Amino acid sequence: MRLVADNLSVARSGQIFFSGISFSLSAGEALVVSGPNGVGKSTFLRVLAGLLPDSDGSVRLEGADVETVAEGAHYLGHRNGMKRELTVRENLEFWRDFMAPGDSDANSVRLSVLEAVKAVGLDGIDYLPFGYLSAGQQRRIAMARLLVSHRPLWILDEPTSALDVQSQEMFSGLVAGHLGSGGLVVAASHHALGLDNARSLVFQPGAEAALGDRDPFAAEVSA
Repeated sequence: MRLVADNLSVARSGQIFFSGISFSLSAGEALVVSGPNGVGKSTFLRVLAGLLPDSDGSVRLEGADVETVAEGAHYLGHRNGMKRELTVRENLEFWRDFMAPGDSDANSVRLSVLEAVKAVGLDGIDYLPFGYLSAGQQRRIAMARLLVSHRPLWILDEPTSALDVQSQEMFSGLVAGHLGSGGLVVAASHHALGLDNARSLVFQPGAEAALGDRDPFAAEVSA
């Protein structure tokens, strides 16, 4: 399985966010997207996820039984995608059913709602309304959404925002497990995510972007 981008370019209202981006990720690999605020990182992720049209180029998920990248991806943006009035369990049940794949092999990889809540360290709070949780707890439940239905590609925008150090380590473990099972990850961040086997895409002002063969925060992780 591979995620392949060919000559991706995006412009909005006459402003070029990025152009000429090409890369491929194989199963078990991650791409860490970094750069200053406002240079197009979130726009890039939304293009990958199929939420925004690309102005030029193409992106595809090869070797997966899906017609579009969107069908094979989980997207976790700045917002958690949960209803405050619904309980944790009700929110996760909705996402499980909404994104339920048709094939039994993919279904067998997913966790139950209670297993997913436990995996993010919040066992026993599934009955609480989502709006009752702290910002960090809400983010962890949003991560549990990745576990209740299987998607080979995780597209994550600042996934560790509002998380303490222990929760960040928990997140790294979840991602490591996903990569270890042959999944793919594209994540935007301003700091280390603790990802192994990660490449980099660094955005700069002026619609410039540079690909690298190592995590841009590797030195920070080892420090």
